[in-house]
Amino acid sequence: QLQLVESGGDSVEAGGSLRLSCKASGWSISNRNMAWFRQAPGMEREGVAAVGWGDLIKYADSVKGRFTISKDIRNNTLTLDMGSLNPEDTAMYYCAATSPSSEPATLSEGQYRYWGQGTQVTVSS
Repeated sequence: QLQLVESGGDSVEAGGSLRLSCKASGWSISNRNMAWFRQAPGMEREGVAAVGWGDLIKYADSVKGRFTISKDIRNNTLTLDMGSLNPEDTAMYYCAATSPSSEPATLSEGQYRYWGQGTQVTVSS
């Protein structure tokens, strides 16, 4: 059974840092595009960062220079290191994965077939 489980969400003050993790089970992440999305209350879900074929990485403009996405193939885990957090980063963060793919990863929801349940990040000013 394919499963993605996120962890690491928390409440932090502006300027703080967090590391989110997404543990995959049932299959390997090595040949799949993986991404983090987020959704704030009343807002549409948006792509934050993606990594995939050829280890090519894509970030949303709003997080460039502050967030880092990485794949740990040995532990079958996707991570998102978030720094210089601000209240606009407050959202539920979701991990997503495609079926096995050789296409470049994107920040488009439609590319991703599998989703985790999310982990909440709250940043206070």
